[in-house]
Amino acid sequence: MIHSVHTATLSALDPRTLHGILRLRTDVFVVEQDCAYREVDGRDAEATTMHFWYEDTDGEPVATLRVLVDDADDGREYRIGRVCVRKELRGTGLTTAMMDRAVAYIGRDESVMNAQSHLVDMYAKWGYVADGPEFLEDGIPHVPMRRPRS
Repeated sequence: MIHSVHTATLSALDPRTLHGILRLRTDVFVVEQDCAYREVDGRDAEATTMHFWYEDTDGEPVATLRVLVDDADDGREYRIGRVCVRKELRGTGLTTAMMDRAVAYIGRDESVMNAQSHLVDMYAKWGYVADGPEFLEDGIPHVPMRRPRS
C-alpha cells in the first residue's frame, strides 16, 4: 500500500532512497523510453533541489519528480522535471498527488517545465500553459510550459 508523498533535499535523503529514485528514473526515461542521455545530471545535488516521491511497502520509490530553482531576471524560477511513475502504477493518481504537493511547495511563484506533448492537458490542471513551440527532446515531442506568478 502506498500512503503519502515524501519530500527532501539531497542532503536529507538516505542513500537507499536516492538510489531507488535514480533507478526509477533510469528505468523509465533511459530504458523504457529508450533515451540515451545522462540521467544523473548534477542538478539533484543542488542545495535548492527538492525531491518528491512515493514508496511502496518495501520502501522502494515508485513515483518521483524534482523541483529545481533557477535565478531569473525577476527573481526565482522553479522548474518541475523528471516526473515519472513505475509503469504498473500509472493512472493511480500518484502523479496528481505529487504535482499537487509540488505546486503547493512552489506557491505563487512562477514555474516552468518541458512536458511531453501528450501530457500538456494534464499539466494544464495546475495552471500550466504552452510557452513555445513543440520540440523534440531525445526523440520525444515536448512542449515548454509555464505557470505564471500569481
